[in-house]
Amino acid sequence: MKPRLRQKYEAEVMPALRRQFGYANLMEVPRLEKIVVNVGLGEAIQNSKLLDSAVEQVASITGQRPVVTRARKSIANFKLRTGMAIGCMVTLRGQRMYEFFDRLVNVALPRVRDFKGVSPKAFDGRGNYALGIREQLIFPEVDFDRIEKIKGLGIVIATTAATDEEARALLALMGVPFRK
Repeated sequence: MKPRLRQKYEAEVMPALRRQFGYANLMEVPRLEKIVVNVGLGEAIQNSKLLDSAVEQVASITGQRPVVTRARKSIANFKLRTGMAIGCMVTLRGQRMYEFFDRLVNVALPRVRDFKGVSPKAFDGRGNYALGIREQLIFPEVDFDRIEKIKGLGIVIATTAATDEEARALLALMGVPFRK
């Protein structure tokens, strides 16, 4: 069974992008490659329980167990040593990626307070889009009662698009609500 957004991509988005940009080959049409969800926790140096709760929450949000990220360099001012656990991240591909993207666009983003759309300027020049979320509470999978501290998420959507214009068209057709 294909995810709902994957079916929409194949039925509506691919033909629309082929018409708009004049692609001759189906493989030229931009598509979602992966989605990376990252949580950085500087406070995890003092309180290691924060990291455990973050790992649990990211796992419930994405449906995949995150990898704990560790510091590469020591920074004396932050009391940080090489190898200390300071965050967690998940790379989603395939079916899980489409299901997470569907929940993000249709459920989580509309729950943001005073939401006017996401910034159309957060592209990196190579067709990838970065999105910052201030609190993990917008996802319905997170249990409000079990939260010790509100944490932010960084979400990077990697596409096969060559330019930002192609990536913006792809994401807009997939349902991302860009600010006007």
